[in-house]
Amino acid sequence: MALEFIDFAIIIAFFVISLVVGIIVSRKSSQSADSFFLSGRNMPWWLLGVSMVATTFAADTPNLVAGIVRTTGVAGNWEWWAFLLTGMLTVFFYARLWRRSGITTDLEFYELRYDGKSAAFLRGFRAVYLGVVFNVIIMGTVCLAAIKIGHVMFGFTAGRTLIIASIVTVAYSLLGGLKGVLITDFIQFIIAMVGSIWATWYILDLPEIGGMQNLISHPNVISKINLMPDFSNTDLLMAIFIIPIAVQWWSTWYPGAEPGGGGYVAQRMLAAKDEKNATWAVLFFNLAHYALRPWPWIIIGLASLIIYPNLDSLAAAFPGLGSQFIRNDLSYPAMLTFLPAGLLGLVVTSLVAAFMSTISTHLNWGSSYVVNDFYARFIKPTATETNKIVVGRVSIVIMMVLAGLLALVLEEAKDAFDLVIQIGAGSGLLFILRWFWYRINPWSEITAMGVSFIMALAFFVNARLDGALFTDLAGYEKICLNVLVTSIAWLLVTFMTQPTSADTLAKFNQAIFGKESKFHNFQFKTIAFLLGVAGVYSLLFSIGKLLYGQTIIGLALLGFFLACAGGILGLRKKLF
Repeated sequence: MALEFIDFAIIIAFFVISLVVGIIVSRKSSQSADSFFLSGRNMPWWLLGVSMVATTFAADTPNLVAGIVRTTGVAGNWEWWAFLLTGMLTVFFYARLWRRSGITTDLEFYELRYDGKSAAFLRGFRAVYLGVVFNVIIMGTVCLAAIKIGHVMFGFTAGRTLIIASIVTVAYSLLGGLKGVLITDFIQFIIAMVGSIWATWYILDLPEIGGMQNLISHPNVISKINLMPDFSNTDLLMAIFIIPIAVQWWSTWYPGAEPGGGGYVAQRMLAAKDEKNATWAVLFFNLAHYALRPWPWIIIGLASLIIYPNLDSLAAAFPGLGSQFIRNDLSYPAMLTFLPAGLLGLVVTSLVAAFMSTISTHLNWGSSYVVNDFYARFIKPTATETNKIVVGRVSIVIMMVLAGLLALVLEEAKDAFDLVIQIGAGSGLLFILRWFWYRINPWSEITAMGVSFIMALAFFVNARLDGALFTDLAGYEKICLNVLVTSIAWLLVTFMTQPTSADTLAKFNQAIFGKESKFHNFQFKTIAFLLGVAGVYSLLFSIGKLLYGQTIIGLALLGFFLACAGGILGLRKKLF
């Protein structure tokens, strides 16, 4: 496969637009750290919501979904669909609280909610742990996807792909700050959605596929199309449905789906012009992320089972790619090689856009931790705004280099997904409760972070060394064990240590809740939460059923979604 002039023209035009956006907003973004990291706190909900969706449409996301579909079927996506419950919890219970806090990063929360040296240590350590270490792991998985796409589409080596993909992304991230990221995210999201939907349409029309009905009735595919897992397969049911929907969503910290909000989602809420815009932004994000966007990737993953029924067929098609990269997540870029000139350029641009969107957000978010919660808090409290921006830009470059190096030793997006889930297991409930339960203190969080990391590291190292420990435990059993041990550990420490001082708690409650009760309109928020979850799942399944040709049930589910949406709108005065 060779890209033609029109394909390269589309890709280059996108690079130019991204750089121009960075240059245009650079002057205003460079005025202060607040402008660079939060865009002056005056962003509208639609721009913030689209930015969140664009960020979670990473270059590795279509690969991850296609790989899941090939291994455990469409129902395998419950591993991440379950995080919708976390997202809706953030929408109706926490979005207003984050925006009301007035902090610069979610880590600043620690010294608002807690006090003493332990709170300061927690803030500084998490700045490095999340902003650099954890952040680099996430960016490494995105870079891994770029390596596979670069080889399949261009025949590039891993190093060449990383250098080309990173230069423009780092350039406009350095120039434009968060505002540059938000604007380019909006452009990238439109390109990415148009590209993925158009590519899916074209692939369905390939003679080998023969349309949607032929696809879902093909012997290689028919067992993979169910939206719910096989309830007779207990191990699979537990792994991809029961544990994610019953345990994982509230107990596990995962970027973009943090219980109670956090990370770049919190950054977007903090950048909103007011509490209402923060709430609507996260609501739109959850609707688009879980219901509107996955189906093109799912369909291409199903189609790949016809063209590339196993890993051997993928290896034969791409003999120049290292054997460590031949995994099921390679199927998505492999299917794109069938696209014609023009459309191929648009789709490659959409994948480049997805890469740039995610990497630029993580670079800006991670550097905000390094600057606000480490450098300016502990290294140089008297730092000028110029000093902060310089340190932020240097940290952006360093993190990009580290992510590229990590990508060279990773193999599959699902491996990194599982590792991140394990690292964050057991801490989620703490993040949900810390706004409301006065007993939680810095040592609770330090314990949760430390124990979950040690458990995850033990599982990871043991698997790589073919050790004798944990050999009888399935993946979901390891998650449950980690959640259990970590939760018991931090709860014990919570009751064994002193809570935050009464003065600090009083100031926190006054800043966040004002004269309202912590549980003001709690019943209406709970109803809206349930309506939001039911509505988004209904829309997700409605689209699937309509694509499968099951029109009546598809329309019925669509009607239920509209009823749920109407219920939320009816409660808006109580909620907002």
